[in-house]
Amino acid sequence: MSGTTRRRIRLAAALSAAAALALTGCTSGSSSSGDGQTGFVTGKGGLDTASAGHRQDAPAISGATLDNGKAALADFKGKVVVLNIWGSWCGPCRAEAKGLQDVSQKYKDQGVQFLGINTRDTDPANAVRFEQNFGVTYPSLYDPDGTQILKFPKGSLNPQSIPTTIVIDREGKLAARAMRALSAEDLETLLKPILAEQPK
Repeated sequence: MSGTTRRRIRLAAALSAAAALALTGCTSGSSSSGDGQTGFVTGKGGLDTASAGHRQDAPAISGATLDNGKAALADFKGKVVVLNIWGSWCGPCRAEAKGLQDVSQKYKDQGVQFLGINTRDTDPANAVRFEQNFGVTYPSLYDPDGTQILKFPKGSLNPQSIPTTIVIDREGKLAARAMRALSAEDLETLLKPILAEQPK
């Protein structure tokens, strides 16, 4: 198989993943993990959590950011990372943006790093305007075709809708997930227990 053919297959798979997110995404309804997955529990309001002994490794997310920089999950080793998958075209993403920014500022000196993954914005200028309008200061990877999202393993606390917010523990493992727009209070409900865990 030629290199060009392999690249086309990878691109088709990434586009398929982005399309699947589009079909299930941009909703403010509650989510459920009732799809045969194990090792995590859906709590009140569709907030999924995994206990420390049942967490899967987060994938090697990395790439160019909307501010023309570079970022990777590996850059934040030892921190609790809040990963938000969003699009400027998504109403629930707009609804949660201010709360995410507020929580990022509240916890930035407590070992918490926020990182966005912007997806399905074919023009990055739309995503940049979104960040400017809502005062978002943490970095976001630009992932229009869902390549980074496709890296999450099946059966994990993976993103299945837009918006999705995932909390990654200090060991780089997937600890919690919400597949809906979050209030600042709900985000803190996910974040605080993971932040309180003692580093190994």
